Amino acid sequence: MNVAVLGGGSWGTALAIILANNGHEVTLWEYNKQYCKNLKKHYENKIFLPGVKLPREMEITHSLKDAATNKHLIVIATPTQFVRNVLKQIKKIPFENTTFVSVSKGIERDTLLTVNHIIMEELGVSEDSVGVLSGPSHAEEVSRKIPTAVVAASNSLETAIEIQTAFSNSYFRVYSSTDIVGVELGGALKNVIAVGAGIIDGAKFGDNTKAAIMTRGIAEISRLGIELGAKPQTFSGLSGMGDLIVTCMSKHSRNRYVGEQIGMGRKLPEILKGMTMVAEGIETCKSVHQLAAKHHIDVPIANAVYNILFNGKDPMKVTYDLMTRGMKTELES
Repeated sequence: MNVAVLGGGSWGTALAIILANNGHEVTLWEYNKQYCKNLKKHYENKIFLPGVKLPREMEITHSLKDAATNKHLIVIATPTQFVRNVLKQIKKIPFENTTFVSVSKGIERDTLLTVNHIIMEELGVSEDSVGVLSGPSHAEEVSRKIPTAVVAASNSLETAIEIQTAFSNSYFRVYSSTDIVGVELGGALKNVIAVGAGIIDGAKFGDNTKAAIMTRGIAEISRLGIELGAKPQTFSGLSGMGDLIVTCMSKHSRNRYVGEQIGMGRKLPEILKGMTMVAEGIETCKSVHQLAAKHHIDVPIANAVYNILFNGKDPMKVTYDLMTRGMKTELES
């Protein structure tokens, strides 16, 4: 297929490599002109994936119009908060039989929309032409062909299978699903819990505490996700528990890193200023706080993370507040 990957960060680059290695004609778009020049000069993403060579047959461009025109598959790999602006720039392109794939794991500020809804809203395409790809998949490992399993989801099984077929190979196994709501929410909401897991690391609590945060965190993700229309079993799969485990545990996780630094006593603006990549969980935390309030869903861990990040609450006190909440059965919130 003729494929465009919009976003030259670590994940967009890693997926472009997969698609090119699978025999597709791939165009990688990067919005930063100088960064794009460096990609084209070295055929290596020296900032995010140093040492990983890009296939020479891959085209790299700074022109969004050139990248998106006449493509069978368009992969949206920009951070969630920038997706709408990117789509506004290509909405005049006539799309015919184009499938759009979101690989961004977040929820848009204010609108509280996930990326598949932003795509449909901005481009006016049908839900059957939109899918998502999500799961436990750090770009640093995928780009080096370390075995990875993810899930492709769409309201249309045919579309999910199309995405599955496009990406699957010997080191990147893709499962299909029609629960696009659950797959997308699992990928977005776990980032908030991962910030909390990082806070546990930074505050030196221990493995017991982290296990509790992860387990109770997936319960919160499930409650909110089911309320929003997801299937319960999705959250025990790759895009739910699988992605939560890797994001809470890995040294590659940007969201866990932010939390760890918070737990060590640093302030959020200072941490973000020193980062070259986006930690989606920061903005998503605001959205989860709003969504949970709107739908009257109890999310104590997500709310605790929100209060630490944005209300200056002390991580130690917040943790003990969580521990001393009213007694409940395990299946309660």
